[in-house]
Amino acid sequence: MQIINTHDAPEAIGPYSQAIDTGDMVFCSGQIPLDPGTMTLVEGGIAEQTRQVFANLQNVLAAAGLALNNVVKTTVFVSDLGEFAELNAVYAKCFGSHKPARATVQVAALPLGAKVEIEAIAVRTHETRTIPTS
Repeated sequence: MQIINTHDAPEAIGPYSQAIDTGDMVFCSGQIPLDPGTMTLVEGGIAEQTRQVFANLQNVLAAAGLALNNVVKTTVFVSDLGEFAELNAVYAKCFGSHKPARATVQVAALPLGAKVEIEAIAVRTHETRTIPTS
């Protein structure tokens, strides 16, 4: 088991890791739309926030030697399901033809007032079985 930590994604804002790599699977903690350089929420609405969440998620996965096409399951937490269509459009564009399993839940609030948080589980394929040491 290896803790994944990259400066290309926001530092954990609590007692948890950005991700845990078990060798075959990578469990990514929920990402909110923080700019990793400033640790502040990105400006804009749900679309901009969702794009930042995906950028953060991609960087955590890259630190484990993986990409979005390795994701098999996501959980999306959103503060307003009324914005779901806009969020879903960005989500679909980021994943393209890859369609992992997903659960979406409306919550009362997210950390730092974010509109969206996404966690992911990725699977290491035979081609990506080597765990990076960086």
